[in-house]
Amino acid sequence: MRKNDHAEPIKGVINKLCLKDIEIKGKRVFLRVDFNVPLDENLNITDDGRIRSTLPTINYAIDEGAKIIIASHLGRPKGRVDMHYSLAPVAKRLQRLLKKEVTFLPDCIGPKVEEAVSKMSNGDIILLENLRFNPGEEANDEKFSKALADLADYFICDAFGAVHRSHASIVGITKFLPSACGFLLQKEIEYLQGVVNNPVRPFVAILGGAKVSGKIDVLLNLTNNVDKVIVGGGMAFTFLKAMKYNVGDSLVENNMLDLALTIQEKLASKGIKFYLPVDCVIAQSIEPGAETKLVTTQEIPNGWRALDIGPASVKLFSEALESAKTILWNGPMGVFEIDALSRGTFAIAHAVADAYALTIVGGGDTDLAVSRAGVAESISFISSGGGAALQLLEGKELPGLSALTDR
Repeated sequence: MRKNDHAEPIKGVINKLCLKDIEIKGKRVFLRVDFNVPLDENLNITDDGRIRSTLPTINYAIDEGAKIIIASHLGRPKGRVDMHYSLAPVAKRLQRLLKKEVTFLPDCIGPKVEEAVSKMSNGDIILLENLRFNPGEEANDEKFSKALADLADYFICDAFGAVHRSHASIVGITKFLPSACGFLLQKEIEYLQGVVNNPVRPFVAILGGAKVSGKIDVLLNLTNNVDKVIVGGGMAFTFLKAMKYNVGDSLVENNMLDLALTIQEKLASKGIKFYLPVDCVIAQSIEPGAETKLVTTQEIPNGWRALDIGPASVKLFSEALESAKTILWNGPMGVFEIDALSRGTFAIAHAVADAYALTIVGGGDTDLAVSRAGVAESISFISSGGGAALQLLEGKELPGLSALTDR
């Protein structure tokens, strides 16, 4: 059980049909999921979190006696069959997790698929081959969308990680079938839309990652409701350079300097506290084993680049989190994949996990960071979709959500 299970999602406005709104007993349900799992060189699944996250939706459909046709993409095969991206390993893992037979089909449309679907009994599960083996998927081709829709009576979308894509199995299929969201998609929207629209306060946003340009719209969208903004990672040094600090060879977007100052002024005018690193770990290259030094952010020498936040920044940021009731974290504090540059990110992960608050981690490799820090079980909610989460936090429309049937 997670430490923060006491923390309920902030209810977002779900004005779409949801799985429990429809009667699926004996019906053929086309379930679009995000099984885009990482594979090693031997095509073994290295992390099955995305499969596990859809199990509540699948098990509900089994219990209700639906005939379940599951579809997903995996990787970027670019519209052609490439067995490195086959969903065959996923079928085996899904079968093991469900403790129930999963029939894997080597295509996603065509006579053989139609025949297999026609023979399904209530509670049966079919997993189709990678949707992106067909060029019609990413092209949102109407003919391909119709062929997918013809397999089922209802469309259920539980692929939050793909709802920012206007693809056939996300958007096109909804033209032909009554469409609803699964439990994972519903939960993602409730947490992320809720934190943007109506957070429990004080609300602290932690933003990291490489570039300011990737987070500008998130920052601007959150200014209406956030109480504190903490910025770390490479993007912090664009703000620091805009304040006339010498940042050495640290990553800076020079075309963003004026905008960085404008954002700070906007936050200040609204009384929002803004935190930047006060010290950092620097190196001359991003290589394992490279020499590192700890300096203040005002003393980064030329030829050196900041690659992690330092202990004083960790203390400053952790104290800023102490009073929080809602924490949203998107983007690491440094190059945490390298041990010598991981301490800042991992320390913030522990501070977020220890906070008595609703804690939401979304995208930007932050989910991997909290997992490596060993605190994933103590986070209230970890979003399953990087790009989709970012788009939602920016206040932008998600095509795959908009396409679902209104209540």
